[in-house]
Amino acid sequence: MASGFFAILDDIAALMDDVAVTSKIATQKTAGILGDDLAVNAEKATGFLSSRELPVLWAIMKGSFINKLIILPIVFLLNWLYAPAINYVLILGGLYLAFEGVEKILEFLFHRSKEGHEVVEEIDTEKSSEEIEKSKIKSAIMTDFILSIEIVIIALGTVLEESHPFITQILVTSLVAFIATVGVYGIVALIVRMDDAGFKLIRKSNDKGFFGKLGHLLVKALPIVIKALGIIGTIALIMVAGGIFAHRVEYLHHILPTWSSNEILLILKEIIFGLAGGLAAVALFTIGKGAVSLVKRK
Repeated sequence: MASGFFAILDDIAALMDDVAVTSKIATQKTAGILGDDLAVNAEKATGFLSSRELPVLWAIMKGSFINKLIILPIVFLLNWLYAPAINYVLILGGLYLAFEGVEKILEFLFHRSKEGHEVVEEIDTEKSSEEIEKSKIKSAIMTDFILSIEIVIIALGTVLEESHPFITQILVTSLVAFIATVGVYGIVALIVRMDDAGFKLIRKSNDKGFFGKLGHLLVKALPIVIKALGIIGTIALIMVAGGIFAHRVEYLHHILPTWSSNEILLILKEIIFGLAGGLAAVALFTIGKGAVSLVKRK
């Protein structure tokens, strides 16, 4: 009886050791996507009043956890029933990411307000702010959903390569998904509170010495960091989408094969594919939107 009990404990210990090693490998393989996830979500979680930053970030983080609770069982089920379906899901997700990235670029280039032309409207400021906040949260959760699919599938692929049993597949993939959520949003929370930390350092040091200077540096750096993250986040959306197209679409995978051996050319290739996919998605969306408006008028 006792020997059976210790044998079970030994099996559990071996399983946990297996999970820890494989999780480390899977996390390393998803590091690139996690970096993109951080840039995209940091950009989406900024631009609010200081008092609303953490509540907004918490709402996005809860949405991210719900995303992964939805994605994990679906991915396991799809992989069991029809593994190629995951490929098609990723391509559709790539189109969405490319659409978001290209739409931001087009908006920056063509939809900026012209100097000297101001439009004054009487609006309910509080209601408008609330609507903007809800819209940004919804957009962030949707983008997180696509990136989460990519993270989960890469993690699962790592486990499948090692031919681990089903229970190990579940534990490793779920652990990587949990680490991704907590890690990414924990760092985002630190970024968006940089200015508050700076003000506290200035106040506690009476604006003197090293800590006073550090406080001023944090306060001044935040707008630069936010602007940089906005640019990095947009590039990340296009690159992730381009990477999905380059590796998941058979025809595109064989275009410019020599570029894949050079890291810089590979990045350029992914950006080109991401931009092309985004422009196509924006064009289809615009045509579809116009067709719906025309039908409604009739």
